[in-house]
Amino acid sequence: MRRLVTAVNARRVIFVLLDGLSARSARSCMGYLESLREAGRAFGGFVRCELPALSRPLYHCLITGLRPAESGLVHNTCWQAAPAQSCFHLAGAQGRITAAAAFYWFSEIVNAHPFAPERERVTADPTRPIRHGLFHSCDSYPDAQVFLDAQSLLTAHAPDLLLVHSLGIDHAGHLHGHDSPGYRNAAREADMLLARHMPGWLEQGYQLMITSDHGMNADKTHNGNSPEEREVPVWLVGEAFRPDALRPPEQTEWCGTICEVMKLKAHGKTFCREVLR
Repeated sequence: MRRLVTAVNARRVIFVLLDGLSARSARSCMGYLESLREAGRAFGGFVRCELPALSRPLYHCLITGLRPAESGLVHNTCWQAAPAQSCFHLAGAQGRITAAAAFYWFSEIVNAHPFAPERERVTADPTRPIRHGLFHSCDSYPDAQVFLDAQSLLTAHAPDLLLVHSLGIDHAGHLHGHDSPGYRNAAREADMLLARHMPGWLEQGYQLMITSDHGMNADKTHNGNSPEEREVPVWLVGEAFRPDALRPPEQTEWCGTICEVMKLKAHGKTFCREVLR
């Protein structure tokens, strides 16, 4: 499938999803990302995640713009595909190359359900919305390996839209709880991995959009309305973004903002105009 001619000022995006990272731990543990914000080289802020504060419903929300209450995807055992076009559907339909290094739920949400690891652990299918994928199915899959998977996809395919989805912080939170060395150290590890990989990605002209789906509470879980569960960070790095923006994209604006940066035709998708140059 040939890449189509793209719009003027269209850019490539890497979407980094740090699963389970709360705003509180982001403030205290993400030294590299916060250094970019303090130096005026990135936008940093916080939003309240949609409810319920669960992964699968919020994955849907981030990539389609639909709140869980609107989509009907309101728990982690909702197996149906996204009921609205995701940013991957839109990008692929408009000739852009897509890729993901992610937990297998993204394969099920976007490509096909049920996930068949023997066929789809490594995906290379131009008919799929996520064309190139390295999908894992283990909560304890190391974040370092996720970032290496992402680098491999980037090197091999130069995608226009790449998802990098790490589970290390969320996994540590479920084991140890929010206020624990294990949880905070998992956040620090993710930050150090970003420090290792992001400079090269930025040199290649990628725009970096980094956030979390939900936070974590002291009970070693998440679902509800507490600040620890709902307040999540946002960082935007690259020439497309204003470091002095007045507000970050809400989760319902994430898909639309990706599409606006990539100059995709995305009728009806709401985006955050304030963060864009």
